[in-house]
Amino acid sequence: MRSHTLLPALLLLSSLTSACAHGTSEPPVTSVDGARPGASPSPARTVDPSKIKGLEIVSDSSENGSCPFATSYPDVPGADAMTAAMKKDVEQRLATFRSGACADGSDGTDGSGGSGGSGGGELNVSHRFLVASGDVLGVRLTTQDHSGATDGRSARTYWYDGKAGAYRMPLGLVANGSRDVLIAALKDQLKGREGVDAAILDDTLSDPDSRVATLDDMAFTADGGLRVTFDRGEVGVPPAGAFTVVLSKETVTPLLSGFGKRAQRQTVSPSRSLDLGAPHVPAPAVPTHTASGDDDTDCKKVKCIALTFDDGPAAPETATLLTHLARYKARVTFFTVGQNVAAHPDLVRAEAKAGHEIGNHSWNHPDLTRLTRQQIASQIDRTSAAIKAATGKTPTLLRPPYGAINRTVRTATTLSPVLWDVDTEDWKYRDPAKVARTVIDKAQPNDVVLLHDIHPTSVAAVPEILRTLTARGYHFVTVSHLRATL
Repeated sequence: MRSHTLLPALLLLSSLTSACAHGTSEPPVTSVDGARPGASPSPARTVDPSKIKGLEIVSDSSENGSCPFATSYPDVPGADAMTAAMKKDVEQRLATFRSGACADGSDGTDGSGGSGGSGGGELNVSHRFLVASGDVLGVRLTTQDHSGATDGRSARTYWYDGKAGAYRMPLGLVANGSRDVLIAALKDQLKGREGVDAAILDDTLSDPDSRVATLDDMAFTADGGLRVTFDRGEVGVPPAGAFTVVLSKETVTPLLSGFGKRAQRQTVSPSRSLDLGAPHVPAPAVPTHTASGDDDTDCKKVKCIALTFDDGPAAPETATLLTHLARYKARVTFFTVGQNVAAHPDLVRAEAKAGHEIGNHSWNHPDLTRLTRQQIASQIDRTSAAIKAATGKTPTLLRPPYGAINRTVRTATTLSPVLWDVDTEDWKYRDPAKVARTVIDKAQPNDVVLLHDIHPTSVAAVPEILRTLTARGYHFVTVSHLRATL
């Protein structure tokens, strides 16, 4: 049934262990946005990604409840080597997930219309900027992998040194001659904590190769301290969760490399711009189409259809899509992801100005049915706030990722949930002709169609969809307009 529905060594060590370094054993994360419920994280400075010239967010996702995944990482002009490192890591994680959790052949639609939660695993990789200032770029990728028996949370930081034109591992923040002192301080802070295994701790931090793999989440706090986080099971028993140690600015500064000191300085006192030595990056073109008044289409008298586009906005795909839609005076609904809205508010404003509807698709695309009510509300409220900041209007519609919705999700928000009637599976089939044909062959009056504006192939399918269905007498309206006129 169709339903409309990321100094001398001894003296220095003494200062390290007696300074205001501290750490907390933190409970597992299920909000997949980098926040650990119940933790008392050190202060972090917020980075406005919309100020990064030429920024693109590389996203991928499925809408299949049997094999749900959503990944994202930033591509910043000039930081090609860092982008390549993130790309490699994300693609490896995704390949492993799909060969395991989806190895039963369920890497396709389950025929449910997306109305249930994921039955098995789920992979989510989200990103957050740590610093984007001067010649320093820092990013954290947070991964939530539910395909195993544990919570599957891990995080890694990536650093780029624009002065040297080089990608830096997290340990690159610390001078080579100071790393043993850093290790000794970390051990001192961790030993004796409930859940820490002394043998695992010594083995992990004593071996040079293990250090690189384990010390992969290091970043500066807003006051210049160094925050080092260990994933579940790296220095203690898995049930104890992750552990964090924060070393004060006074303590850690003598240990830093030249790049580390610049990264610290740019975190504490960020400049107004980021310059990684890339050639001139022109401002991306943003369409300026303006809707001519309200839509007066009467869907009781004419054939209407609601095209919906998830996971954006994306540059430059969304801009291209807006131009296609303007040619046919078509109105659609964009279900936007909050972290992408934060990166490209100009595109969201352009969507609204052109008469399109902006809906909420969560902050970073987790299966909301796996989260607590508080976490669900955070995902939705942060996204609604970003949409309102961009457009001046609060959204009224929610498309839950994967179409996964339950009573907890419904009670955590006042937004109206929207599923779909026609699933193009464009996330799986990157073929414009196939995507277009799916819509053209399956569409019926008053249907809601699922597409994604993060895929160039999906955007390329739109002109044929518009041309053919227009010739068949269809009018393209927003979801809210369709609901209001039926």
